[in-house]
Amino acid sequence: MEFFKVKLADYIATISINRPPANALSTAVLKELTSLLDDIEKDDNVRVLVIHGEGRFFSAGADIKEFTTINSGEEFSNLARQGQSLFERMERFPKPIIASIHGAALGGGLELAMACHFRLVSNKAKLGLPELQLGLIPGFAGTARLPRYVGVAKAAQMLWTSDPISGDEAVQYGLANQAFPEENLHEETMAIARKIAQKSPVSIKATIELLNSMKNEQYEETVKREAVLFGEMFISEDGQEGITAFIEKRPPTFKGK
Repeated sequence: MEFFKVKLADYIATISINRPPANALSTAVLKELTSLLDDIEKDDNVRVLVIHGEGRFFSAGADIKEFTTINSGEEFSNLARQGQSLFERMERFPKPIIASIHGAALGGGLELAMACHFRLVSNKAKLGLPELQLGLIPGFAGTARLPRYVGVAKAAQMLWTSDPISGDEAVQYGLANQAFPEENLHEETMAIARKIAQKSPVSIKATIELLNSMKNEQYEETVKREAVLFGEMFISEDGQEGITAFIEKRPPTFKGK
């Protein structure tokens, strides 16, 4: 594989995102993750998945430079739908998926983490959805999942300010389960994963199905609407300005158009 490293031990597949320097989530990365899940779902030697990032970050977000190759709002909406489909599959995946987050999980990186069944973080990690800095919105179901974990008011603050929260704050707000010093994060994550791997895979699969039954039609409609608006933001003047400003490493000038 080009973008992931996989290590299997004690029925646990440790999946490392390996796309330096920021582990950005390009279309090719998401396709490779889909293929990887196809293989793991059929592998009886894997009972738990742990996803983390190589290097300094879990994932600092989507590949913004790839956005410049997209020619229409509908194409951009389709990109959102592809990511949404993959992340929905992850949330319904019959084997537990744990996100182990150090450094930063931002934008699409946080959306990936939120699609995992739960999140463990380093206490100084940064988690956020900064898409509004680019004149865009989250596109991989971030607007639907974030308020489920932190509440509508805190989600609004995080989205509108683009300010990230720390790992400790993520635990406080319900976005992460536990926070550890970065040097202990992997060890603590694996200890929890080993405890889960000792359970019956049949009963684990049943509980995943039941936990997902809590979703409702409003959640599904929010996700669909997000993809549409994702495309509309892309073709707006502000969206194009935000992407250009990011590439040029300057502050954007938004005009409300």
